[in-house]
Amino acid sequence: MKRILLSVLSIFTVIGLSYAQSIEDVINAVSNSNLQLSVSELSGEQATMIDGSMQTITSRVQSNNDLAADYIKERLEAFSNLTVEFQNFNSTGKNIIATQIGQTNQDNIYMVCAHYDSVTTFCADDNATGVSAVIEIARILSAQCIDNTIIYALWDEEEIGLLGANFYAQQAADATNGNTRDNILGVINMDMIGYDGDVPGTAGDNEFDIDVRNIGNSIAIKDDLINILNTYTFDLNAIVVDPGTTASDHSRFWNQGYSAVLVGESWETNDQTPDYHTSGDRAEDIDFQYMTELTKLVTAYMVSKAGLVNLDHTITQSSTALTSNEISGTYQWFNCDTNMPVAGETNQTFVPLTSGNYAVEVSNGTCSEVSTCVTFSVLSTEDFLPSEIKIYPNPVISILKIENFTEAELNITINDILGKEIERHKSLKRHIEIEFNNFPSGVYFVTLKSQNKSSTYKIVNE
Repeated sequence: MKRILLSVLSIFTVIGLSYAQSIEDVINAVSNSNLQLSVSELSGEQATMIDGSMQTITSRVQSNNDLAADYIKERLEAFSNLTVEFQNFNSTGKNIIATQIGQTNQDNIYMVCAHYDSVTTFCADDNATGVSAVIEIARILSAQCIDNTIIYALWDEEEIGLLGANFYAQQAADATNGNTRDNILGVINMDMIGYDGDVPGTAGDNEFDIDVRNIGNSIAIKDDLINILNTYTFDLNAIVVDPGTTASDHSRFWNQGYSAVLVGESWETNDQTPDYHTSGDRAEDIDFQYMTELTKLVTAYMVSKAGLVNLDHTITQSSTALTSNEISGTYQWFNCDTNMPVAGETNQTFVPLTSGNYAVEVSNGTCSEVSTCVTFSVLSTEDFLPSEIKIYPNPVISILKIENFTEAELNITINDILGKEIERHKSLKRHIEIEFNNFPSGVYFVTLKSQNKSSTYKIVNE
């Protein structure tokens, strides 16, 4: 990052906007530990898996940063709903561009970006912090179906003249020879977001800069950020810098008339890293809680502008089943331990037969969302043997019959496909009959438990 210290005009404007609770859930998904790991790996202070082997990123200097570019591209390609590509703009420079297409307004584009090149070794704050934040935001938002398009961009050759961002902005704005100017509605540039002069992790001023100029709707972006800051709970204090610096990638979008701001640590109050542009810029000097707060703020802005499609990918867990909370759509359950779909499990409710970690992919026909993995433990009791329990017929038309050859007392629970308990019985009889003729047609789960054994049977009621 090249930075020019400018005078400040503090503007705190609050707009009466309101956001759904789901936005706060998305904000809270930002992971401090993920940010720490990414910064350590990008700065070369920790080895990481790249191209199938453990490697160390020893350089992000523009003439020798292909390994860093591969790392970023691989991380983004691991997320759903993204199209990731290199954008080569000269013989050595390449941007990494990840696009998440909006479901309603594909041409309405919001962008979050950072540069990944550096001037020397390590350079944790400048700008492994910004890159790590963009990757974390992509991780979270790529799991959501959105109305508008988001582009996650990582620029090369910022340190030698903002070349990568300049190329992209010029291409986006080109309306000659039949080209259409890209409808980029807002750009958030994250450059050096990890240093706060207080002891890392302690409460303090937590000031950060929003660099803005009256170009396009840039002032409105600043206003929205401050409104979000005042709507949700953040340990941050904004310093508005207007006119803001032109010495980072956002300015190349200003040059093309696009709306953009820079978010970063407070150069305006001289609270920037003392190891700027040196190999002393190390991860140990990053205030990761401060960095997490800034990442949450930008996440909140991006999700508010992207617009969440009403698709619920959360899971409700009971002692016997996992149920998707999306009441309409299609479903596919996955074994997170093998990263493979569970064959045949395409209903809203899934009864795992073995303990493990499971997730569900839900789709509305045009977009899919995947839940987080949840740990499910099958009861430690043994299953009944076929010689001990016989349950028939399946499918059942009116009466389900259970032959209890053990003659032990059975607790019988019947759940519908949503996991809701329908009936409960207790019996010592050897021959048990349960009426199904009053149940709607569909799939049911019958769980039989004795003192030492338990089995669940999937029954189809015709």
